[in-house]
Amino acid sequence: MVQPLHDAYDPAPLDPRTAPAPEYGTGALCDVIPAAVAGFAVPGMPATGLVLEPADRVCVFLVDGLGWELLLRHPEQTPYLTSLLATSRGGTGQPLTAGFPATTATSLASIGTGRPPGAHGLAGYTTLNPDTGLLMNQLRWQPWTAPAVWQPHPTVFRLADAAGIATCQVSSPHFQHTPLTKIALSGGTFHGRLTGEERMDLAADRLAAADRALVYTYYSELDAMGHRHGVDSDAWRGQLVMVDRLVQRLAEQLPPRTALYVTADHGMIDIPFDEESRIDFDEDWELRAGVAVLGGEGRARHLYAVPGAAADVRAVWSEVLGERMWVAGRDEAVAAGWFGPHPEKRVLARIGDVVAVARDDIAIVANRTEQSESRMVGLHGSLAPVEQLVPLLEVRS
Repeated sequence: MVQPLHDAYDPAPLDPRTAPAPEYGTGALCDVIPAAVAGFAVPGMPATGLVLEPADRVCVFLVDGLGWELLLRHPEQTPYLTSLLATSRGGTGQPLTAGFPATTATSLASIGTGRPPGAHGLAGYTTLNPDTGLLMNQLRWQPWTAPAVWQPHPTVFRLADAAGIATCQVSSPHFQHTPLTKIALSGGTFHGRLTGEERMDLAADRLAAADRALVYTYYSELDAMGHRHGVDSDAWRGQLVMVDRLVQRLAEQLPPRTALYVTADHGMIDIPFDEESRIDFDEDWELRAGVAVLGGEGRARHLYAVPGAAADVRAVWSEVLGERMWVAGRDEAVAAGWFGPHPEKRVLARIGDVVAVARDDIAIVANRTEQSESRMVGLHGSLAPVEQLVPLLEVRS
């Protein structure tokens, strides 16, 4: 299990090889479900070195935006979740790494396929489609791309369902037919419920309805409050209280021989609205030079260079931002293991010619071309611990 990463950084220009790469294969989000259902011996399930105690029934509750460090900062709002931490009597909860980038589309594909980003191929919030030359938003699935071509691997839910495990997802009905759900979270049956309480109750019912079960449920409202108001807001803390109550509500209804795992897709950090903290790519001629397409998001940028300019782009970004961001060429980022071991060939061209990842409290925004994203208070995506570390909390009945 991965140990917490610390914020004591060297102020010298950053070597991308020193960035804390995700613990794929032993302590990353992609390892959770393969480890949780290992006792079912499901054919084709991706291998993992993460070891979890077998259970007849498994429930995974993913809370969007529930970062490990954020959880540790708020014990008063999370008495039940705090009781599950390894620092509490009887608790076993530890941090995992989300994977890179620490963003929803990438992380949902990781947990839903049991594979790192370099294998499932959702390598960022937005990445270039090498077949069309267009920037694709993998959360909104725009512009349209054939889902099974973009992500061809079977989900862990499809594998479990084919093996006779009672498998389902309990989430918002708005997500049922989205391409992201199809390629990352489909398999078995989908049950749409609007409120968190309804989802917890139905998840418990589905667990009790079979001798062997895999149930996945999801809650997005914490992340939404963080983006809109920041993780230092009363609105966000109010949602954190709700998350704590929902987890306890589900835990108290678990049927016998069940393991409940609570985890998240990423953490979050509030970035101040000043020119030093939010650098506007649209207005910075130096950072724009040689960049044909800006991808990714504020704290994890994919830079697609005009032909022949990749080395110059890397050099300029390193010179301007190199003490605050890890700046790597594509080959360097891949060799450093940011996207997992041995990324598939079809995925490599989706990764930027240059990848720039925030270490400090900084974001590269685009106030004209990415207006809604640039207005967000809370951001995520990078390899920094506040975004990268997510909890793996366990309840057994």
